[in-house]
Amino acid sequence: MRYRLLTKWKMPIRALAVFSLLSFFSCNNNDYTPKPRGYFRIDLPEHQYQSFDTTFPFAFEYPVYARIRTKGPDLNKKYWFNMSYPDYNGTVYFSYKSVNNNLGQLINDSHEFVDKHIPKASAIDERIITDRKRNVFGISWEISGSGAASPYQFILTDSTSHFLRGALYFRNEPNNDSLAPVINFVKKDIHHLMNTLKWKNK
Repeated sequence: MRYRLLTKWKMPIRALAVFSLLSFFSCNNNDYTPKPRGYFRIDLPEHQYQSFDTTFPFAFEYPVYARIRTKGPDLNKKYWFNMSYPDYNGTVYFSYKSVNNNLGQLINDSHEFVDKHIPKASAIDERIITDRKRNVFGISWEISGSGAASPYQFILTDSTSHFLRGALYFRNEPNNDSLAPVINFVKKDIHHLMNTLKWKNK
């Protein structure tokens, strides 16, 4: 009789023992930490530059791996152009306007373009640009936040004749966390462009 009882409860006892062990180890393993989110590695080239010096009222240096495309015959956008990065779906859009007692309005308009990104931005870092030797003045805005459509914008002017505005965008769903290496890479190119910009007499 005793043998039959032991045989009858043998399987349930084993199952209970296994369940208890599993519970013990799962409850006492407090060392688990979730793995950080991973992104694909992006290979970036060495920074190299070439001159842009045409019939435009300004000249500068831009990357050899970027492409410059002008806007065409539209007189209102005669000196507008795009600097694109085909390998990274990124483009810096440039617009140029003559200053004619309208500098304050042009600056205010640029501020409004930046303000449109406030709902998606976690922070906006504004910096003043001053280079009296080259007569280049301006403002740059670094827009932080994974959902911000444009992570970097800027304006440059001589305060009397020239006004140049630039804005960086990517042709994909905004995710600036994964794009951070490319954003930082392009920012260095933009800074080089700013530091080599020269105005021409009209």
